Amino acid sequence: MFSRLGISLLVLLLLAGGPVFAQVEPEASPADVTTASEQVPTVSAGAVEGSRDKIFYPGDTERWKPLFTKLLGNTLLDQKEIWTSPFHMHARDAKWWIGGAAITAALIATDHRTSTVFENSRGQISWGNGISKVGASYTLLPVVAGFYGYGVLRDDPKTREVGVLGGEALLDALIVSEVMKTAVRRNRPDAPNEPGHFFAGGNSFPSGHAIESWALASVIAHEYGHGSKLVPIVVYGLAATVSTARFAAQRHYASDIVVGGAMGWFIGRYVYRTHEDRAIHRHSMTTPTIAPQIQPAERYYGVAVTFGQ
Repeated sequence: MFSRLGISLLVLLLLAGGPVFAQVEPEASPADVTTASEQVPTVSAGAVEGSRDKIFYPGDTERWKPLFTKLLGNTLLDQKEIWTSPFHMHARDAKWWIGGAAITAALIATDHRTSTVFENSRGQISWGNGISKVGASYTLLPVVAGFYGYGVLRDDPKTREVGVLGGEALLDALIVSEVMKTAVRRNRPDAPNEPGHFFAGGNSFPSGHAIESWALASVIAHEYGHGSKLVPIVVYGLAATVSTARFAAQRHYASDIVVGGAMGWFIGRYVYRTHEDRAIHRHSMTTPTIAPQIQPAERYYGVAVTFGQ
């Protein structure tokens, strides 16, 4: 009981902190809306610096040095926000941490019963392991590299941004997953001794496949979701398929997968909202369009400011 309560509280802190850091958006200020060419000579024209994205602009990442500097530097900043997010909670977030703790505790308490939902045959375990390879790091990293490479070759800033931010989200998700696995050391369902036990030397909680696949899916869905409803359906569907496959393969309990998926989605959303290139994402109420209004016949000279895409 103590171990279950302890794990629930640990996940509570991270899931409760998730909405906090996921909802933090860069604040615009007069200094932030100057063009990048005015601030840094090497930055692509039209890029806008985010108040929290201090390490190169997304438009600079077609070169290797700023690309890796941005990935590593921003990942460090992300980790600081993720692990300190519980200390930034407010009373309005109470529903998140109470709900997150209740769901996590309920899932952990019923894991052994829910793990028998499938027949657990040899064929089921085999196809579950096969399908879940779609969400493995060695599959997702080439996908991210493909987005980045296509964006560079085709000079497509949004596709390149998916590659950069997707890689950043995967790094964040991998670090969070490995730290938690090491901390709680839960045995997998197919462990020969004490399956499901915490602090027993295992690495089941949370699911690495779930947290990474949902983190990348979240970035892609937020990147293209405004222009197409099909993209979020496809990427979230794939992430859900990977998660279900890990459950069917008896590699994870339901709590491992649900917690991992929730953390991954929040991490992807946070990375996108914090580090997106606002020069290629025009937000209706934050990006003004300024146009001169000149009517010599009526001696009228002015400027029209409109907000919209």
